[in-house]
Amino acid sequence: MAVKLTPFAKLLIGAIVLAGAGSVLWNLYKNRKPDTGEDVVVSTTADGKPAPQTGAPLGKGDGPLGSADNPLKVSIVSFHGYAPALVANGQNLKTQPGSLFDREGLNVEFVIQDDLPTISTVFEAGTAQCIWRTSDFWAQEQPNLRNSGHDAKAVMIVDNTRGADAIITNNPAIRTVEDLAGRKVAMLQFTPSHGMAIDAIDNSSLSARKKQSVQYVFINAEDGLAGVRAALESGSVDAAVLWDPDLSLAMRATKGRVIYSTKTASNLIFDVIVCDQRVLDDNEGRAAVQKLVNGWMKGVDAAKADPDGAVDALVKTEEFFTLLAKDEGKPFVKKLFDNLLWTGVADNARILGLSGGTNHYGRVYQRFDQIYREAGALANPKSPVIDPSQSFDTSFIKKLYDANATAQAEAAKVETFTVAEREQAVQAPAEVTKPVVVNFSSGQSGLTKRAERTIDTEMVPFIENNGTAYFEISGNTDSTGNAAINERLSQARAEAVVEYLSKQWELPRERFKIVGNGSRKPLCNENAPETEGVGIEACREMNRSTRIAVFGARQ
Repeated sequence: MAVKLTPFAKLLIGAIVLAGAGSVLWNLYKNRKPDTGEDVVVSTTADGKPAPQTGAPLGKGDGPLGSADNPLKVSIVSFHGYAPALVANGQNLKTQPGSLFDREGLNVEFVIQDDLPTISTVFEAGTAQCIWRTSDFWAQEQPNLRNSGHDAKAVMIVDNTRGADAIITNNPAIRTVEDLAGRKVAMLQFTPSHGMAIDAIDNSSLSARKKQSVQYVFINAEDGLAGVRAALESGSVDAAVLWDPDLSLAMRATKGRVIYSTKTASNLIFDVIVCDQRVLDDNEGRAAVQKLVNGWMKGVDAAKADPDGAVDALVKTEEFFTLLAKDEGKPFVKKLFDNLLWTGVADNARILGLSGGTNHYGRVYQRFDQIYREAGALANPKSPVIDPSQSFDTSFIKKLYDANATAQAEAAKVETFTVAEREQAVQAPAEVTKPVVVNFSSGQSGLTKRAERTIDTEMVPFIENNGTAYFEISGNTDSTGNAAINERLSQARAEAVVEYLSKQWELPRERFKIVGNGSRKPLCNENAPETEGVGIEACREMNRSTRIAVFGARQ
């Protein structure tokens, strides 16, 4: 099959252009140049910041937003995560009579924009009132949106990637994230692939010097994911970070294997629908958005009940899937659904923390804001950090959740883990191992308050990222002292960490294998610390870490 640029690859081209333009884009935000070529200066407030734009964009028709002659417009791309919305619309981009959206009293028009214009461009032009974003991309674009004088909020999570994003290789010497040291890894810059790779490397047991040795090969934006695939297939790189369908195509073409993916990091990448704040501030607009959320959630149930119908909805409405089904067959398209969770009301409640647990969306939004700022992705690097609560309006999902006892019961379910499953999981190499310096008093295994804070801030978020994985918690020492005593002490310290995670965070003990390594598995060679660019004391501190190793998701 000829290599072709997928629409979902094309959409990231805009992201790369948006991010890479830096200060140039910041100036464009302050002084927009529409098609007339004349400079238009955005009005500012007394402190010099862009003033909010006025006049809620409630469509261009005569009727209320969401009516037959004034449909609510939602910008999407060609991606199988949005199949439930197309199902809810009667397998059409426009609402069909008798469809789920029609029964909600809403007319929706889905606008496919695979070239990914900026949100502010879409909102200013009135092309759409709502638009898709991945949670990580939204974290880097919302500050830019505010700088342009606009704002918006996410209103629902529509899918959660569960294996559809992955680091893959066909090099037999690369089995774990740590094996990427000194290797070339292809990806698209400032995309979920880039963010996932940074997160994995940051959380690895590689030293600072070895982390810097990982060579990120950013593929030309115009080549997109097809270019990433080609780099791996040609052997010019050692690994690649991809998402479906290019991920599945590359795996087949290279006979590659996954070394880390969102099947393990199952609480890392979400797709959301973001709506113009001016619409959300208007009663008529809020009513239309609530119907959009209602119908989409019903579409999730319908698509899960009839995945073949979901395939048909994609093939009928999106040229990319028409061609993909022609080249690869409908079963290939259907297989893509296995690596992605369409998120219904209960899933939204769980991810948003409405059911009492961790707000995974908020945690991820903050994490990627940090990642992309440090990577230089923001058009204006001095943009203020936006609190996650200001990026998502949970009221639309909460209304459905509060009225749905079944969703409440489902969201409250606790994942079950078994020792037998754990022992099977740990037979494979750890996908990634995170060292955490949990300080203990000399010769002691009891946790100090400082140690507990370290576990809370450095270990628990890592566990939550890898939502359904099994782990090994190991205690480790440096080479000084009696080896037998060190091994017993390291075992006791690892047990203390798991005890804390179990009691304070209510994490099942069955998820954790406890190991005392003593000095047997050093991260740094104490006989030659200079190879890691550190002195002997820093080398020994590296070796005295408590380590948490991820052994893959439960099946």
